[in-house]
Amino acid sequence: MTAMHSADELRQLQVLAAQLQAGHWRAAHDGVQRYPGLLAAWLHGIVHLQEGDLEDAENWYERAGKRFRQRESLALELEKLQAAIAQAIAERIAADV
Repeated sequence: MTAMHSADELRQLQVLAAQLQAGHWRAAHDGVQRYPGLLAAWLHGIVHLQEGDLEDAENWYERAGKRFRQRESLALELEKLQAAIAQAIAERIAADV
């Protein structure tokens, strides 16, 4: 589903993930709502995890195709998400060449 995003959109998801990592979960939440797709849903779930809204976090993890109960720590989830976004950017750039 990441193929639907342009490299620029994926970079915006990177920025939002960085905002969340910096503790700005409200800004990350406001921003991620504009994006469809599995990576955005995963980020949305992590945002709700950060704010302590486990019910919504579980819902967004499900939308992302992730198992909420098998998640890692918040820091590791963000690390994995950022790696997945970076890979999607590389794949998108390679596909556009």
